[in-house]
Amino acid sequence: MSQTIAPPAPADERLAARSAFRKLLGRPEIGALVGAIVLFVFFSLVADAFLRASSFSTVLYSSASMGIMAVSVSLLMIGGEFDLSAGVMVTSSALIASMFSYQLTLNVWAGVAISLVVTLALGFLNGLLYVKTGLPSFIITLGTFFMLAGLNLGFTKLITHNVATPSIEDMDGFSQARAVFARNFTVGGVQVNITVLWWIVFVAIATWLLLRTRSGNWIFAVGGSASSARAVGVPVTRTKIALFMGVSFTAWFYGMHILFNFKSVQSGEGVGNEFFYIICAVVGGCLLTGGYGSAIGAAIGAFIWGMTSNGIVYAEWNPDWFKFFLGAMLLAATVVNLVVRRRAEAGK
Repeated sequence: MSQTIAPPAPADERLAARSAFRKLLGRPEIGALVGAIVLFVFFSLVADAFLRASSFSTVLYSSASMGIMAVSVSLLMIGGEFDLSAGVMVTSSALIASMFSYQLTLNVWAGVAISLVVTLALGFLNGLLYVKTGLPSFIITLGTFFMLAGLNLGFTKLITHNVATPSIEDMDGFSQARAVFARNFTVGGVQVNITVLWWIVFVAIATWLLLRTRSGNWIFAVGGSASSARAVGVPVTRTKIALFMGVSFTAWFYGMHILFNFKSVQSGEGVGNEFFYIICAVVGGCLLTGGYGSAIGAAIGAFIWGMTSNGIVYAEWNPDWFKFFLGAMLLAATVVNLVVRRRAEAGK
């Protein structure tokens, strides 16, 4: 009798090996990296001053100014949420530290500590209101944005009779705090601000958190589907609140840089910056729908922002066109990231 030979079972596509190139395409930041390289070459050709060491130091400083906040904002977006109060919260943290130190004649480190506690409490409140009410996070934080903007101006004028705080340069602890948050150091004869180093540190920590810890898995899970994540035991409430507090922590840190770099704070600063942070994250590969993105991508997005904002000046173009380029960059990056992601998923 002849035996019937059964056809081989189809291979499980999940077990199929992926090439290094396809793995690279699957990274959220790859589109932003290509864009950053193109932009760097472009401004190198059209702006003679762009490649000067001093000019590149300025680009890095601008990138770090956006990048420190973009790191935490990107994690929050991967977790599926937005924080529209991030920009004014930076100013709030600086105002709190400055006014507590100056009005109570405290060592500036006391003001720094008080500001940290209050700013973290604001982040906790944003997260708690979100998880308790179920309202969209942009509504919750939009309300916080308006309240903080009003409080920043109202309390500053009430206490100082001005729209800015007095200089705290002569107060105890100022030089030590400035060394931590705003010191300049020399590299190859060029001054670099310490915020550039802190930016790199924050990106490294956030990348480790996302890719090497259980908390990182939770962030991706709650951003993809909070209900599904809760069903498999992910602490959704705790994760969401922690992400909002992460944004408030970097807001505090950057607020301290502003305070100790400029010695006083304008109460109206920060309005609108929250959109720049989101743009950096989106350009870097974060999806507006959550569940996808990286801290490295947000850092590249901030670098693109720094190159664009300064490259326009070095090329001697009209800076009035900056926001046009920013919007065009956002649209282009979103389309590129979408195409790259679809091709990567199709090749799995």
